[in-house]
Amino acid sequence: MSLLEQIKSHRLTLGLKQSDMLMRLGMSRQQYQRLEANGNPRLNTLELVAKGLNAELMLIPQGKREAVLAVLASGHVPDQASPEHETQEQTSDPLVDDPWEGLLGENE
Repeated sequence: MSLLEQIKSHRLTLGLKQSDMLMRLGMSRQQYQRLEANGNPRLNTLELVAKGLNAELMLIPQGKREAVLAVLASGHVPDQASPEHETQEQTSDPLVDDPWEGLLGENE
């Protein structure tokens, strides 16, 4: 799925119309329609659109793409409200500890 298709899909998932983008981005319906249809947006425009769609742009190394997709597909989101004093047994799932650990090949 192309980036422009992903933008349109996410907008529809949020239940937004192209005309709603004026309030979210300051971009007219016509401007936004051109962007979705066949635009070649600048990076700052993509960042603005992502923010308006409650999303974030990310660069993912090609070698890590499948791992990132697997994490996203799992739907596993760490519990942000869990107490700090949990035992190691309760937090032994590496996805809970750091779902992005090692994805960029960084050494700790």
